[in-house]
Amino acid sequence: MHCPFCHNPDSRVVDTRIADDGASIRRRRECTACKKRFTTLETSSFQVVKRSGVVEPFSRNKVVAGVLRACQGRPVTDDQLAVLAQQVEEQLRSTGVSNVSSEEVGKAILPFLRELDEIAYLRFASVYRAFNSLEDFEAAIATLRGRAQEQAKPKRTRSKKRAREDAPTLLDD
Repeated sequence: MHCPFCHNPDSRVVDTRIADDGASIRRRRECTACKKRFTTLETSSFQVVKRSGVVEPFSRNKVVAGVLRACQGRPVTDDQLAVLAQQVEEQLRSTGVSNVSSEEVGKAILPFLRELDEIAYLRFASVYRAFNSLEDFEAAIATLRGRAQEQAKPKRTRSKKRAREDAPTLLDD
């Protein structure tokens, strides 16, 4: 790291701390030549490759802005959108690659948005997946209904007779 004061290429690390956001590291450095101190901020490189081939840094704000249009008029708070953007970034970073396509970002948004608001999910999916007909919407709605029915099914419980048979008795000791 070059010193910002005298441009000496050598400096030593005096202190290291995790930044408030938890995604970067702050290092306090001292120049070995002029002895002045300065701070550096280190973050991991994570970039999005757009369809046009342009590469740009991943931005949670862009995720929020894209999803915000789908959530217009829906009972979704800014905090919920911020959490969604964080979840999307964490999920994408967990893949271990430093470059992801914009298509992968869209795919990563869909499951989190479906859990947050189904109507916003349908709106976002209709643009992202380029719905061309009512059949596309019907298929997406049928999938949502199927998931809702699966989640609504009661868990199988043991019968009372079986529960009595499995219950410990005084004689079991």
